[in-house]
Amino acid sequence: MFIVSRWILKTWRVALSVLPLMGVAAMAQSPAMPIKLAMIEGLSGPNGNAGEAVYRNLVWAVERVNARGGVKLSSDAVSNSKLVLERYDSKGQSEEALSVLRSAIDNGARFILQGNSSANAAALIDAVNKHNAREPDKRVLFLNYSAVDPVLTNEKCSFWHFRFDAHADMRMSALMDVMRDDKSIKGVYLIGQDYSFGQAVLREARRQLAVHRPDVSIVGDELHPMARVKDFLPYATKIKASGAQAVITGNWGNDLSLLIKAARDVGFEGKFYTFYGNALGAPAAIGEAGVGKVVAVADWLPNVQTAASEAFYRSFRARYPLPSEDYVHMRMQLLIEAVALAVESAAKVAPPGGIHVVPDIALIAAHMERANVTLGGQSGFMRATDHQFQQPLVVGVMDRQNTPGVKFDVEGSGYGFRVVKTITPQAAELPTSCKMQRP
Repeated sequence: MFIVSRWILKTWRVALSVLPLMGVAAMAQSPAMPIKLAMIEGLSGPNGNAGEAVYRNLVWAVERVNARGGVKLSSDAVSNSKLVLERYDSKGQSEEALSVLRSAIDNGARFILQGNSSANAAALIDAVNKHNAREPDKRVLFLNYSAVDPVLTNEKCSFWHFRFDAHADMRMSALMDVMRDDKSIKGVYLIGQDYSFGQAVLREARRQLAVHRPDVSIVGDELHPMARVKDFLPYATKIKASGAQAVITGNWGNDLSLLIKAARDVGFEGKFYTFYGNALGAPAAIGEAGVGKVVAVADWLPNVQTAASEAFYRSFRARYPLPSEDYVHMRMQLLIEAVALAVESAAKVAPPGGIHVVPDIALIAAHMERANVTLGGQSGFMRATDHQFQQPLVVGVMDRQNTPGVKFDVEGSGYGFRVVKTITPQAAELPTSCKMQRP
């Protein structure tokens, strides 16, 4: 009896001593926690199509990172962490954006993604700054893919905010490079959405016209309510009556496609110099009347003439084959690549924090501001001074598919954009007034 009892006691001691090791082994083999990204965007309302286009791009980018194993948090492949993209509908309103920001953070999001409104972006920058100061253990980064009011990386620049799109002044400079050589233009009509971004576009258009085309008269200059105008015929009628040879606009979403459609209906034959005229219904709306007349600036266009670019575009179209889904944003792909790179780089130098631990957000931000990424032949780098991404810009002119330089059309419209100007990152770069406050 005594011998049996000793044997039982010894067996239990061995078992108990092994349990902690079994726990460590089990932990080492368990999958890493996902890294949550929250897209806060207008997914309903008049500009819901723009929000859905963003979502498709981000889904594709996340799928690509996860398909190669996810984000590496250590040399152990089991510790790779998958990216998870969650979507929150702001309905295009700042109040809604702030409300769902709280929900996203409470649900564990580490990265907040938004862009289709500079007004919403400004509100989110303030909210993220305050949140990160109050709750340093739950800090988040705000990654901006489309909100291009220059103030966001100038007066309102933040250590927690990174912009991956060229801001309005940079885009305007690219358009002006083309307009400078268009001697047929004698009068220009300025029109835009009445909020911070639309106002910034027209303000910069006035300034750059005075510098680069002082011979051109501004024959119209007005703002209209954003996403509330259903009939642009009155505006188009004024544009035609003004005698303008060109329109400059930062309009996007339905405000752009409806404006261009109305201009076609009243017989306006001038050019449109746009920030977003290359998709979301605009080419189909204007049709043949836009050939040689609709000009758009972008970080990338499908007809960039390189093998890597074509392979990239064909991959996107294989993932999203419907014509209505044909709006690919290179900068959003580079954004997600930068997230993966910054987290992996931070993980290599992070102090020990246990298995599968995502590094502190401040450390990730420090690596994000040094990010240099390449995809599909396109490269870009983050400028640490103001967190403004620097990348090439291209200007394209609408033309019929299968004409020289237009291999691909847009949204099945039969019309695409021929690249007429490529601006290097160095030429596109502009000074900043940012005075970054670092933690």
